[in-house]
Amino acid sequence: MNNTPENPCTLGEAIRYGAEQFDAASLYFGHGTDNAWDESLSLVLHCLSLPWDVDPSVQERQLTEDEWCSIKALFERRITERIPAAYLIGEAWFAGVPFWVDSRVLVPRSPIAELIDNEFYRWLSQPPKTILDLCTGSGCIGIACALYLEGAAVTLSDISQEALAVAEKNIARYALEERVTAIESDLFDGLGSQRFDLIVSNPPYVDAQDIASMPDEYHHEPPIGLASGNDGLDFTRRLLIQAESHLTDEGVLIVEVGNSWEALEEAYPQVPFLWLEFERGGHGVFMLTALQLREYRSVLCPA
Repeated sequence: MNNTPENPCTLGEAIRYGAEQFDAASLYFGHGTDNAWDESLSLVLHCLSLPWDVDPSVQERQLTEDEWCSIKALFERRITERIPAAYLIGEAWFAGVPFWVDSRVLVPRSPIAELIDNEFYRWLSQPPKTILDLCTGSGCIGIACALYLEGAAVTLSDISQEALAVAEKNIARYALEERVTAIESDLFDGLGSQRFDLIVSNPPYVDAQDIASMPDEYHHEPPIGLASGNDGLDFTRRLLIQAESHLTDEGVLIVEVGNSWEALEEAYPQVPFLWLEFERGGHGVFMLTALQLREYRSVLCPA
C-alpha cells in the first residue's frame, strides 16, 4: 500500500487514506456500506472502539503508532482478501440495530428492514402476535421484528446449525429469550403444525448466472444462503406450496426474491404478487395473503 501517511497521523487522515486505497483497488461495497469513505470509516471506528455516532471532531485526534498499525492491517485484509467489512468487524446494522455476524451467516442488507421500521404499516390489518423469520441466518429480521413489535412471539428458523448459533447469540444480546425461539428446520419440516400471523423470509434466491458473476466479496458468504438453482426460485417454489398451511386465516407472507422477481412473475403469471416499494431503495419483495395462497393453490402446487 503506497503513499501511506506518516505516523503520527490523525483519525481523519486514516479514513481518507483507506478510502483512497479502497477506490484504487476497485473494491465492491454491498455489505452495509455503498462507498469507500463509509467502508474506511467503519473499519477505523472499529479499531478504536468508537461508536458510529461519535462527534465528527474526533477526526482531529492523533493516532498512536499501535492504533495506526492495527488500522493499516485491517485495510490490508479488506483489500487483499476482499473480505466484507462486516466480517472483519464482526458486526452489521439492520433496521437501526447492530447484530453480531460472521462468515456463518449472510451480512444483513434486506430492504425488509424498512418494513420493520414502519411496523409493517399498510401491509397488515393488525399487529401480528406470532411471526416466523424463515431462513433467519443471523436472526436480524426476526429479532428486529421482536424489538419493534413488542407484543409478538417470534420464531427464527434455519436449516444451518451454524447460522442458528449466531442467531442465538443475537437473541441473548437483546435478552429476548422469552419471546424469540430459534429452531433448526428445512423450510417448515421442523415446525410441526405451527401457524403464524406473519411469515417473513429472505431465502436463497440468486440464480446461477448471478452467482457466477458475483464480486469476490460475496464468495465469503455461505453459499447455502445465496444460491437457489438456475432461475433462483428452487426454494421459493417450495415455500409457496407449503406456506398457506403455516399461516393463520388472516396471515400474510412476505418474501424477498431480489433479481429473481421477473422469473417468479413468468413462472406464475396468474398469481397476484404484490410487489412492495421502498423509499430507501431495494426491490424484489412480494406479499401474498393466506387467502390468496389458498385461492391459487392449484397454480402454485400443480398435480
